[in-house]
Amino acid sequence: MTTTESRPVPSFEHITTDLLIDGRPTPARSGRRFDVENPATGGVLTSVADAGADDALAALRVAAAHQSAWAATSPRSRSEILYRAYQLITERADEFAAVMTAEMGKPLAEARGEVAYGAEFFRWFAEEAVRIGGDATTTGDGGTRIVVTRRPIGPCVLITPWNFPLAMGTRKIGPAIAAGCTMVFKPAELTPLTSLLLADVLREAGLPDGVLNVVTTSDPGAVVGAWMSSGLARKVSFTGSTEVGKLLIAQAAEHIMRTSMELGGNAPFIVCEDADVDRAVDALMVAKLRNTGQACTAANRVFVHRNIFDAFADALTARMSALSVGDGADPGTEIGPLVEAKAVAKVEHLVADAVCRGAQVRCGGRRVDGPGHLYPPTVLTDVDPGADLVHTEIFGPVAALIPFGGQGTAADDEVLALANRTPWGLVGYVCSENADRLADIADGLEVGMVGVNTGLVSNPAAPFGGIKQSGLGREGGRLGIEEFLDVKYTATPVRRR
Repeated sequence: MTTTESRPVPSFEHITTDLLIDGRPTPARSGRRFDVENPATGGVLTSVADAGADDALAALRVAAAHQSAWAATSPRSRSEILYRAYQLITERADEFAAVMTAEMGKPLAEARGEVAYGAEFFRWFAEEAVRIGGDATTTGDGGTRIVVTRRPIGPCVLITPWNFPLAMGTRKIGPAIAAGCTMVFKPAELTPLTSLLLADVLREAGLPDGVLNVVTTSDPGAVVGAWMSSGLARKVSFTGSTEVGKLLIAQAAEHIMRTSMELGGNAPFIVCEDADVDRAVDALMVAKLRNTGQACTAANRVFVHRNIFDAFADALTARMSALSVGDGADPGTEIGPLVEAKAVAKVEHLVADAVCRGAQVRCGGRRVDGPGHLYPPTVLTDVDPGADLVHTEIFGPVAALIPFGGQGTAADDEVLALANRTPWGLVGYVCSENADRLADIADGLEVGMVGVNTGLVSNPAAPFGGIKQSGLGREGGRLGIEEFLDVKYTATPVRRR
């Protein structure tokens, strides 16, 4: 079922569409701007300032100039700013959701869910701001007192992707504010409006001028390259592709910058022989179709035991083929557009390659006619392990089902070997009704996060991140603020009495 009727998009006149430098809306020095499009219609929503390297350096110099004063503010004042921002985002949830849906396409109901999720990072780090701890002890010989403290790392470069334009911003900005760091922030070119609205809310919440500086650009290499080579920034936090992450790590080496990298994934979703089929389908629907499959946590390879393969494929096909596809602003839409034409072309190529290698299309498999970048939920069975989509992030609503067999622990060993046969290690999922099997497979998966009988692992209270080529560091949870803090040790002789 598809719907292509579009709904009126919100007005953007109230959102600052210039750069935000030192608290002031600032046009790009070149005067250039670039358009922001609605992926459901192809229409232009508005335009925003298109920064170059000179604009980027101006913003970073401002952040560096404000670092000492901002670091000296009390933890309680930083906490209160974050909590006020959390309240304002919550109060304006419908506005944020409408902007998000307009610029990146996710259905309104899902956009509202992201608003709640994204706002929660500010509340979480409002609480963490006043809990930055230290330690004090005495050396074994009793002669020296050791005092360990934590202090803000300094000006930070924050770079976010387009697929979760609010939550990716709050997940980085929240701990930076809580720790006492100033920031330069580059949102994705495809979805800058949600980030600019977020910056407006933070100003309203009382964030001092110059602490957060927002730079929009159609030339991220020039902007980020200027920041990385400047010597002024002390940390970079990036969410995006592994290829770009490797480049940033290399650039960070010049000045020994701290790095947090949340990079690509190739998530395995394992359905064991003893899994509850309906429960496993429920979990896969979340893990596969969140944000129309455009998520680094999306299930990419679905391994299903042969003894329940047909039952699982039938149930999944029935669920996915019943979903409505269309403009995310339409209340009846369950699957929105992909973010741009290139994304549809990529998914088409991956499906065509799998079919050429023998995969069977159970539903979907062809782009939706009409305006917008629409691709339907698709189920493929009999997927060859050599197909391109087994080794590439699909980033679309395509479930690739791969059978595995064997009995008992032999099947578990087989599927773990298949699941771990990838350079990425962000997240994995396992469905079973056997507690020992769940524990063994969860322990054996080479990933940073595991969903057990669930397709949702993201939570502000949890440490989000991967291993291998999926990244470095963690965002959220009690570890999230540590990424923005340096440790200082002070030695003081103990005076003998």
